[in-house]
Amino acid sequence: MQKIINVIAVAAGVVSLAVVGVGGYVYVNQESIIESVKEKALGSIGGAALGGALGGGLPVPGLAPKAAPLPVPGMPF
Repeated sequence: MQKIINVIAVAAGVVSLAVVGVGGYVYVNQESIIESVKEKALGSIGGAALGGALGGGLPVPGLAPKAAPLPVPGMPF
């Protein structure tokens, strides 16, 4: 029983050290991480057309695509 408890304690210690290590890495490198995310976000916005970046969800008056005609019952396709 003691061996099982020791294994659980060692595993908990390893997890704790990993969390502290990742937190320390993020704290030390937070500026470079923020800059990297900004560059990627601005690059994806600047590299695509506005309509393409937003999925074409914004209608532009006068430039909206024409809707396909609705099928008429009894009319062949």
